[in-house]
Amino acid sequence: MTWRCALVGLLVVLGAGGVQASPVYVASQGAGTLVALAPGPSVSASPVVVGRSPAQVAPGPNGLLYLTHPDARQISVFDARRGSLVRTFPVDGQPFGIAVSADGARLFVGDWAGDRVMRLSAETGALEGTVSVGKEPAALVLDRRGRLYVADRESRQVSVVDSLRLERIATIPVGEAPFALALDPTEDRLYVANVRSGTVSVIDTVASRTIATFAIGGMPYGVAVSPDGGLILVTNQQAGTLVVVDATDGMWRATVPVGRYPEGVVIAEASAYVANWFSDSVSVIDMATLRETARIAVPDGPRSLAVARGGDR
Repeated sequence: MTWRCALVGLLVVLGAGGVQASPVYVASQGAGTLVALAPGPSVSASPVVVGRSPAQVAPGPNGLLYLTHPDARQISVFDARRGSLVRTFPVDGQPFGIAVSADGARLFVGDWAGDRVMRLSAETGALEGTVSVGKEPAALVLDRRGRLYVADRESRQVSVVDSLRLERIATIPVGEAPFALALDPTEDRLYVANVRSGTVSVIDTVASRTIATFAIGGMPYGVAVSPDGGLILVTNQQAGTLVVVDATDGMWRATVPVGRYPEGVVIAEASAYVANWFSDSVSVIDMATLRETARIAVPDGPRSLAVARGGDR
């Protein structure tokens, strides 16, 4: 199965506590663009061409955003402060999921076809090492302890990697076709969207085991956690909805109609943003009322989103 057969979901959560408002960035796979949405508006800025078929986008320090391009076998780097693409570098493999170290020095990139994670220099793209994981590594999330979590889509598991030693230290069984990951603010819980199971697995990251499974139905592709850790937001691609569940017991709090084939979801300030792949739009959901307040037109094929970290305008 090629990466094109998978449907992209991505999590990025903006922490609470007086953080200055930052634009939400939307990567459109069909158009090959990145576009900024200032929090709250109903229109987007002018799109910037970033290269063919961007799959996922991840934020680094100082307003930098890193995008993977599996078809082109490259990574592009966008500077939110300048509003422009600053560099690209080739990758030996099909780069798909991506995470950035806290200091911005290293990238961790899933090789979709190679069943491995690569550690690269964020400045030059030089390969520093690799570690084997399961089949078709999709989303990657790096915690503050330096543990990297990898959704192994065709292995029904999450791999846990020591990012310093580049050693896999655990594998955790989850549902069928895990694709998107989200850590809660304490990083004690990891939520896994399982596409073909219609579920979200809850992993205890201290014990490295699955402790609960929440029923979502349909095809869960993206997942995010509210800044207080109380709510889990899951895009249901099949139904065209955002499902909001209680993080404690998995009980549904709301079902919000959005566009067609919703994928990535992020939370910024008081709103959630959902990329509607087939509708070429982004839905804006008020976190207080759990209702859609706007639907913003964006270039063809929006699939992943991110919020720039620090230094962006």
